[in-house]
Amino acid sequence: MKLENYASGNWISGDGEGQALYNAITGEQITTASSKGLDFAEMMNYARKVGGPALRKLTFQERGLMLKALAMHLQEKKESFYKVSWATGATRSDSWVDIEGGIGNLFTYASLRRQFPNETFCLDGDTAKLSKNGTFIGHHICVPKEGVAIHINAFNFPVWGMLEKIAVNLLAGVPAIVKPATVTSFLTEAVVKEIAASKILPEGALQLICGSANGILDHVESQDIVTFTGSASTGMMLKAHPRLIQEAVPFNMEADSLNCCVLGADAVPGTPEFDIFIKEVQREMTTKAGQKCTAIRRIIVPEKLVEDVQIALGKRLATTIIGDPNVEGVRMGSLAGKSQLKEVAEKVMQLAKTQEIVFGDMEKFEVTGADKNKGAFMSPILFINKDPFKFQDCHNLEAFGPVSTIMPYKTIGDAIELAKMGKGSLVCSIVTGDDQIAKEFVIGAACMHGRILVLNADCAKESTGHGSPMPLLTHGGPGRAGGGEEMGGKRGVFHYLQRTAIQGSPTTLTNITNNYQYGGKYILNDIHPFKRYFEELVIGETLLTAKHKVTLENIEAFAELSGDKFYAHMDANSLEGTIFTGRVAHGYYILSRAAGLFVDAPKGPVLLNYGIDECRFTKPVYPGAEIGVRFTCKEKIDQEKKSEEDIAKGIVKWMVDVYDETGETVAIATILTMVKKKNQD
Repeated sequence: MKLENYASGNWISGDGEGQALYNAITGEQITTASSKGLDFAEMMNYARKVGGPALRKLTFQERGLMLKALAMHLQEKKESFYKVSWATGATRSDSWVDIEGGIGNLFTYASLRRQFPNETFCLDGDTAKLSKNGTFIGHHICVPKEGVAIHINAFNFPVWGMLEKIAVNLLAGVPAIVKPATVTSFLTEAVVKEIAASKILPEGALQLICGSANGILDHVESQDIVTFTGSASTGMMLKAHPRLIQEAVPFNMEADSLNCCVLGADAVPGTPEFDIFIKEVQREMTTKAGQKCTAIRRIIVPEKLVEDVQIALGKRLATTIIGDPNVEGVRMGSLAGKSQLKEVAEKVMQLAKTQEIVFGDMEKFEVTGADKNKGAFMSPILFINKDPFKFQDCHNLEAFGPVSTIMPYKTIGDAIELAKMGKGSLVCSIVTGDDQIAKEFVIGAACMHGRILVLNADCAKESTGHGSPMPLLTHGGPGRAGGGEEMGGKRGVFHYLQRTAIQGSPTTLTNITNNYQYGGKYILNDIHPFKRYFEELVIGETLLTAKHKVTLENIEAFAELSGDKFYAHMDANSLEGTIFTGRVAHGYYILSRAAGLFVDAPKGPVLLNYGIDECRFTKPVYPGAEIGVRFTCKEKIDQEKKSEEDIAKGIVKWMVDVYDETGETVAIATILTMVKKKNQD
């Protein structure tokens, strides 16, 4: 039975025999995969014409809830994915990283909706004042690109590789075509089958190619985005595609890299950090049988500790039981297939020409519960390179399996230089209890690494580890690592949005963006805004409050009540050399008194004060000044009901513009209130 491709809303088996796919544990053929006969141009047109418009109609809040629903659905189905994942050679813990790690990305980006407006677009950055009197301003608006995201993924994470990418483009409002590596695409197909069956995503939002996608880049257009995860050589070939250049298509590359882990000179045997280091290196060498783009390939150790590390790491690797992941006690499965095993063996032979194997053997090792000649099994291989500045194969060749090299350094400067000799990596880590060592290394090495993990006894227990990219942090790296960047919370979403500078009057930009711009025209209403329900409030609706005259007694009373007796408020004789000409009111008194001016006391639709986003005190307020407030509805963000009993509500952002008798702003803040909806259905 062939794998099926999901194209233009249909499940289609490719023509011809296709590529045979094998169980990595038993060596038995599972299925075949073919994309022959698929019309890539039609698939992309379907995504642009069907999936894109459907996604762009949804607001960020609606897209986020869509991701949440999808994550919950896949979480319920995860056990069926674990069963399929076994055939990729993965242990239960390996599969957890792939399957539940991928689902976790969906949950994370679903939650990220709260950082976006209840709109189909968003703003980026602050307003730019472009004229003296503020009648001409600028801003940046970000709208979804009207193309398709093409994700070309690696074989090592058939679930995470897909979900971590589509979580971002779907939140942005862009459809995707996913091309997993064919060798493990049977697991990706199982997940996409569930996604399609759930009907949670709009039609055309996600398509799948299990066989070859050769030729798909011939059809890209300027609004499309291409991402690639895999080997640097393949990535460079794709990046040079003429169509990408002609259409100026963004190409994000995340390539396998020679990541390193550094042991600080302070972390000697007997310290917690030494034990943490040994455990971390062993875990990163054997998780997914070393088939991780973030795996530790270079182990950089103070020269006086090389022997200690070699002995301790060898002992720990010796306890790693290799075999069928379904057998109790097995801690490392196989590589993804015989072709991967062949490639790794060739690289091990090349590396062995300039450095010595001190643990492991490509032929002599035990396998539990399986036939090592039928499956794609191998032993962890640990090298030592006594002169890594001279013998540099370890900085240039990557064996994409459980293979790593110990190398010595004399000074922290040497460690930094060795870390950089990998010519760019996705991640490096340093294990040290000395924060000065950590600081020197991080500042010196950061330019060549996408992420740096600093491990010590304080954080090791809760650390997610060297090899785990986190959804809210960027994943990618310079140089050999591809020069790309993905995830990173909101940063990742902006990769799929077109940022456009817009210019005009504050009122016009307010009306375009549904976000009140300072200086825009007010909408006055006889009804106090705190008496109006969420649906009834209008962006730009403004309350002009009564005035309050600030007195010295107010200042002294607030100082007594708050305990804030800073000299500028209390001691007129201490003001020489300051910007103040007399005792000045507390900024927080001004803000508190402003609340007294704009708050409507009786019970109404406002449920609570949700917080303050930003606050600035822009002009000193002295006794005798008269302050008033321009209280303006700035932005509205819908909230979903979490249960039938929950109150239907939304968050309203208000601009609190406190001004004095001259009309000048003395304080400005954005406060948030939770406001009840009139319609509770």
